[in-house]
Amino acid sequence: MTVENAPQRETHAFQAEINQLLSLVINSLYSHKEIFLRELVSNASDALDKLRFRAITEPELLADEPALELRLIPDEAKGTLTIEDTGIGMTHDELVKNLGTIAHSGSREFLEALAQKGQQKDMQLIGQFGVGFYSAYLVADRVEVVSRAAGKDPAAWRWTSEAKGSFTVEPAERAARGTSITLHLKEDQKEFLGEWRLRSLITQYSDYVGHPIKLQVSKTTGTGDDAKTETSLEVVNKASALWQRAKSEITDEQYQEFYKHLTHDWEAPLAWTHFKADGNTQFTGLLFVPKQPPFDLDAQQQRGVRLFVKRVFIMDRCEELVPQWLRFVRGVIDSDDLPLNVSRELLQDSQVVRAIRKHVVKKSLDLLEKLAKDKPEDYLTFWKAFGTVLKEGLATEAEQKDKLGGLLRYESSRDEGLTSLADYVGRMKEGQEAIYYVYGESRKAVADSPHLEALKQRGFEVLYMTDPVDEWAAQGLREFQGKPLVSALQADLKLQSTDEQKKEQEQQAEGLKTLTAKMKDVLQESVREVRVSDRLTDSPVCLVVPEGGSPAYLERLLQQRGRGMGMPRVKRILEVNPKHPVIEHLKAVHEKDPAAAQVAEWIELLHDQALLTEGSTIADPNRFARRMTGLLTQVAALAAAPTQAPTATTAS
Repeated sequence: MTVENAPQRETHAFQAEINQLLSLVINSLYSHKEIFLRELVSNASDALDKLRFRAITEPELLADEPALELRLIPDEAKGTLTIEDTGIGMTHDELVKNLGTIAHSGSREFLEALAQKGQQKDMQLIGQFGVGFYSAYLVADRVEVVSRAAGKDPAAWRWTSEAKGSFTVEPAERAARGTSITLHLKEDQKEFLGEWRLRSLITQYSDYVGHPIKLQVSKTTGTGDDAKTETSLEVVNKASALWQRAKSEITDEQYQEFYKHLTHDWEAPLAWTHFKADGNTQFTGLLFVPKQPPFDLDAQQQRGVRLFVKRVFIMDRCEELVPQWLRFVRGVIDSDDLPLNVSRELLQDSQVVRAIRKHVVKKSLDLLEKLAKDKPEDYLTFWKAFGTVLKEGLATEAEQKDKLGGLLRYESSRDEGLTSLADYVGRMKEGQEAIYYVYGESRKAVADSPHLEALKQRGFEVLYMTDPVDEWAAQGLREFQGKPLVSALQADLKLQSTDEQKKEQEQQAEGLKTLTAKMKDVLQESVREVRVSDRLTDSPVCLVVPEGGSPAYLERLLQQRGRGMGMPRVKRILEVNPKHPVIEHLKAVHEKDPAAAQVAEWIELLHDQALLTEGSTIADPNRFARRMTGLLTQVAALAAAPTQAPTATTAS
C-alpha cells in the first residue's frame, strides 16, 4: 500500500483469539516485567542486522543515516521510554502484519499449550511465537511505533494501540529509516525511566548486542542560577561479539545471558561449546543445547544457528550449516572465509560451508557426549526433550552412527528407567549374540508381547523402542560395538539352540505338519506361511514380520500420515506354539474330523488374536466378538457341569 491510496488513519481490530492471547501474554506469560527491555532491544538488534546484510549489496540504504545503533530515550516529564533503532524499518503492510498478528505462526496452538500448562507461567514459550514485542504492555498502557522502511520510499507510519482489542495505523513523520517504539509507562512502572535502572538492565541482558546501545542521560553543571542541564547519548554496552572473546574472559553467567538474548529463551541452556577452527577454514563457533524444546519442534524445518561473516550478520536459521537432526542446536558461526556477498545458492555449493557443517556436527556430538558423561541427569533431561530428533540422524547420516549409537537411551525389560546401548552390551548374558529390541506404541503395549517370551525365558534383555522414528533408527544403526540389532518382531530371530533342542523342534514341526497345512489353507489370504515357533512359551500363536515388511505400529503410522496409502500390506508369518494346550486340542480335533467347521473358526479366531497382540486391526470385529461369545458360552457350560468328562471338542 502506498501513501496515495492508504487512508489517513486506519483502525484495525485484533481477531478474537488474538485478543485473548494478548491478554494472556500481558497478564500471565511473563513473571519479570523488566524482561520487556531485552525483548525490544533484541528486536531492534535484528532490524539492524538485516539492514547491514542488505547494505553489502545495496550501500545506498545507508545514505540517510550511516550509523547503525540503538537509542534509549527516557522522558520523565512525559512518562515515556523510547527504544529507537536505525535498522531496516517497516512499511505500512509490514506494521499491520508484524504488530497486528500476534503469534501468527500458531496462535490457537499457543493458547492450547498455555491451557495444557494450567496456570503456570511457562517461560519457555516466549520467543517461539513472536510475542516478544507485546512484553511492552507489561510496563506500558499505550505503545506507539513510528517506522520508515529503508529505501527510496520516504513514507513513515505510526502504529498505536492500548492493547484493548484494536490498533490504529496512520501516516507519520520520520527523517530517516528505522523504528521508534515509545512506551507510555504505567504509573507504577516509572522506575524504568531511571538512568541507573536502564544501565543495569542493558548490562544484564544486552551487553553483547553487536551494535552500540546509546542511553540518553542528563548532566547538570554549575549551581544556583548558573545551573545548566544538558542531555547526551552515551554508549552503555560493550557491543563486542561474545564468541570472539577468549573463553577465559567469559563467565558461565555471561554465556547464559548471551544465550537468552540470542534465543529469547527464559531458561538457561543445558550445555554449550565455544570453539575456534584454524587451518584451511577459519571460523569461530558458539553452540548451545537448550533445556526445553520449542512448542513446534517437530514441525520446524529451519535450523537455529546464525551465520556471520567477519562479524557481519548474514542469515539466521542457516540450514546448510546444521543437519535437520540437530535442529534443536542454537548458536552462532562466524567465518572469515566466506565472501560477504554470499547468497543462499552459493552457500549450498560452498566447500567452506561443508567444512563448517562437518565441524558443527562434530562439536555438537562431542558436547552431548560430554554432557552424558559428566552430567547424566542433565543428559536425560536433554534426551526426553530432543532424543526423537537426534535419532533421525541414524536414518539420514550413516557416517555418524557410531557416535549417535553411544548417545541413544531406551527403556528395557530389565527395569524402569532409561539405559544406554553400552550399558546393555555390558550386561549381556553369556551366549547372547545380539541386541534385541521390540518396536511398538508404548512400553505398556510391548512389555507383555508374546514375541518376547523366549527371549525373557533365556534371560535376554529387550529394548523397548516406542518413538515413530525408532524402526528407521535401528535399521540405520544396524549394530553397536560389534553386536547386531535384532527385532523380536522379525521372522528371522535365530535364537541359539542346542542340537537336542533343534531335533525336538523338527519333531514338533513334523507332528503339526497336517494342522499347519490346514491353517495355511484357511488363512491363505492373510498369511504368507505357518510354521512352528521357537520364540513362544506362553502364547498359542503370534505373527512375525518377514524380510522387507514393517511392524504393525509403523504401518499404522504411515497410514495415518498418508504415506502408506496404496501400499500393499506385507503378509505375515504365523508362528504356532506346539506345546500350548489350545494348539494341542486343536490338533486333536482336526485329526478326529479334518472337515470340522469349528477348526476353521478357531484358526481364524487365533489369527485375530495374533493381529490384536501385534497392534493391528481386525477386519471384522463383530465376527470376532461372536466367536468369543460362542467360546465363552462353551466354557460356561463346561463350568456348570464339572462332573461331565470334557471331550476334545469342548475342551478346545
